Amino acid sequence: MVTSNQPPAQDYPTLEDSIMTKNISLLDNQLVDMRFITKLTGLTDKWFYKLIKDELFPKPIKLGRSSRWKKSEVELWLQQRIADSRGH
Repeated sequence: MVTSNQPPAQDYPTLEDSIMTKNISLLDNQLVDMRFITKLTGLTDKWFYKLIKDELFPKPIKLGRSSRWKKSEVELWLQQRIADSRGH
C-alpha cells in the first residue's frame, strides 16, 4: 500500500469553488444606478444628490454621462444608517 503526502482531494479548492468566489465578488462590486438606489430605499434622487453634495453618501463613479455606485458601498451606507437609527 502506497501512501501519499498530499491531503485528500477535498482539501483543495475546486474550479467550481473558484467560479463561485469570483461570482460573489462580482456581485459585491456590481455597479448600480440611482433608480436602483431609490427603489431600494424608497427615498428620492434629489435626497441622495443632497447627501452626495454634503459628503454623506458615496460619490458616484462617472461612466461618460452616467453615474453609478458600487452596490457594496450603497449596502454598507444603508446598514450604517440602520445601525445609527437604532443607537448601535
